[in-house]
Amino acid sequence: MKKQAAQGKEKKMLKWWQLSMIGVGCTIGTGFFLGSGLGIKLAGPAVLIAFLIAGTATYFVYDALAAMTQKDPQKGSFRTYSRKAFGRPVGFMNGWIYWFSEMFIVGSQLTAISLFSRFWFPEIQLWVFASIFGVLGLVVILIGTKLFEQMENVSAIVKVAAILMFIIIAVLGSTGVIDGDKGFSWPHTVAGFFPTGWKQIWASLIFAFFAFGGIEVIGIMSMRLENKEDAPKAGKVMLLILLVIYLAALSLVVFTLPHHDIKANESPFLTVLSFFKVPLVAHIFNGALMIAGFSTMSASLYAVTTMLVALAEDRDAPRFCCKKGKLAIPLPAFIITVLALVISIVLSLLMPNSVYEYFTTGASLLILYNWILILITYSKSIELSALDKWKRNLAFLFIVLGITGTLFQKGTRGGLLVSLCFVAFIG
Repeated sequence: MKKQAAQGKEKKMLKWWQLSMIGVGCTIGTGFFLGSGLGIKLAGPAVLIAFLIAGTATYFVYDALAAMTQKDPQKGSFRTYSRKAFGRPVGFMNGWIYWFSEMFIVGSQLTAISLFSRFWFPEIQLWVFASIFGVLGLVVILIGTKLFEQMENVSAIVKVAAILMFIIIAVLGSTGVIDGDKGFSWPHTVAGFFPTGWKQIWASLIFAFFAFGGIEVIGIMSMRLENKEDAPKAGKVMLLILLVIYLAALSLVVFTLPHHDIKANESPFLTVLSFFKVPLVAHIFNGALMIAGFSTMSASLYAVTTMLVALAEDRDAPRFCCKKGKLAIPLPAFIITVLALVISIVLSLLMPNSVYEYFTTGASLLILYNWILILITYSKSIELSALDKWKRNLAFLFIVLGITGTLFQKGTRGGLLVSLCFVAFIG
């Protein structure tokens, strides 16, 4: 029996490339499929620069987290490291900022898949779909981790396949192999590449960062690596894959679709696919987007409930939140998650035209605040070389640019104010 248990435990360990693939699957979500449209609308083709900046900063932050994991593997990952480096108050802040960021992500993903549903049923109000998918997400986390892990494995394949399908169809359509109403159009002037000016590129950074959100989960999962020293390599491969497929897919969008034709509540990828005369492809892609969004929402729901339990166990949340019962998760933690989900649904009822932008901005900012805490903890926990300090400072600069860029747009300014209120409340 002991031998079987040991074999079972060994099977659960991950190789570095498996962690890379899981990271790709967990990171790709509606932040890219829908949120990138907000960035394209602001910056046009120059949004590619924003994604390069965000991808570089993401790599540096992950590199810092992986270095701490390699030196001192801890189940609580970044939250444990900040607590050990600066004491309980900073660990408290880190854990709760992460909890609220995941809760905003739940709202963002819930709104996104509801918008995708309206592709087929445009007359049905947003809050109706939000209610349906919210209940389904709760059912998934109630059933337990087995269904959740199986669903994530399938959705990871669907997400990557959807992007590859888009790239192939868009290339064939732009080169004339497939009949279509539009083709690939490269801007021949600097003004064509920067149609809205540098301030709009700055403002679009926040949406590029949101597409890379999720490295914290991979930092936690790196505990399951067979060799903890492979954590940096797993992150490098993951982010390289993400950056390549993101830039390839976005290039086909921005050089096919003018930025002023982008609709905030519609995936730019679906808009481009609608130009090409391929029966059912837009419907298949929309279905893939819904699967991707639902899996990411379920992952965030799972993250907020498990994080709340972990906070309660460390006495950083009320102790009753970790009180176990007959459910797969403690009932108090589940009830709090339900209440937060209800708030998201109510907001989609009250602000159907702007709720996605608010959720996306709020989630992105809270993620960036968490990354700042990771970088500060990194400086305290590890003796940095000159190169490490250079990378840390550059990551700080890019993150600050992402945060301050929200000041240039009315919608994102509101998200900045709300995120600061949450940080003040946690403090």
